[in-house]
Amino acid sequence: MSMRPESAAPARAASFARRALQHRSFVLGALLTALLLAAALLSFAWTPGSAYEMDMDAALQGAGGPHWLGTDAFGRDVASQILIGARASIAVGLIAVGLGMALGVLLGLIAAACRGWVEEILMRLADFTFAFPALLSAIMLTAVFGAGMVNAIIAIGIFNIPTFARITRASANAIWARDYVLAARACGKSRMAITLQHVLPNIASVLVVQATIQFALAILAEAALSYLGLGTQPPQPSWGRMLSEAQTLMFQAPLLAVWPGVAIALSVLGLNLLGDGLRDLLDPRLARER
Repeated sequence: MSMRPESAAPARAASFARRALQHRSFVLGALLTALLLAAALLSFAWTPGSAYEMDMDAALQGAGGPHWLGTDAFGRDVASQILIGARASIAVGLIAVGLGMALGVLLGLIAAACRGWVEEILMRLADFTFAFPALLSAIMLTAVFGAGMVNAIIAIGIFNIPTFARITRASANAIWARDYVLAARACGKSRMAITLQHVLPNIASVLVVQATIQFALAILAEAALSYLGLGTQPPQPSWGRMLSEAQTLMFQAPLLAVWPGVAIALSVLGLNLLGDGLRDLLDPRLARER
């Protein structure tokens, strides 16, 4: 006796939740990612000190007391900068990956649906875009428009477009060769209808996993750009700029470089583990092996 559709969905959700809780990488990645989100959300309502006001009398204080992680060379609270810096990382990651995913998926779906010279042109454009990594694109944009978070987002987003375009095209081509898609074409369905009804839903899991991984790379890219002075600008706290400011104080206050470094490492680790876990859970073949 087959299960009704209305009862099949909760059963699938329960099965997914059970497998997810048993997947160590997914659980650890989800916890670290939740910690990143919690830090960013908490910073809107509360911080242990001021991340903006300078107090030279309190400069370079050690961890403890009112300053949980100490203060920097300007007397600003490091813990507060870490919390608020999470906002910049998440904002850049979400917008840049969203931009790259939206355009890249669209181009990949068009290439897979149209094939021929359309596919060739779109893929060669993707290859051309690969020649301009996020850092190089940010330098070019900075030379023209000046440094800032917006230019960093655009640069990282441009770098993500060919990545999503290639993955979408490869995954979509595999779906276009399936029997049910051939049957839909034989019934007279348009390429757009097939793409929206059959292709996109069946590659959604691949795109979600890739978006998680690209999110981690975007956080790294934002930190690198801010470290070079091309990303988030003062007075907005940024993990990358905190590392840049701490490099001249390595012998006086080495922990100033440790805290933002740990924040970046844990965030990237969490997102990578989350992506690996989602890949295992959403891939039917890997799920059966587990």
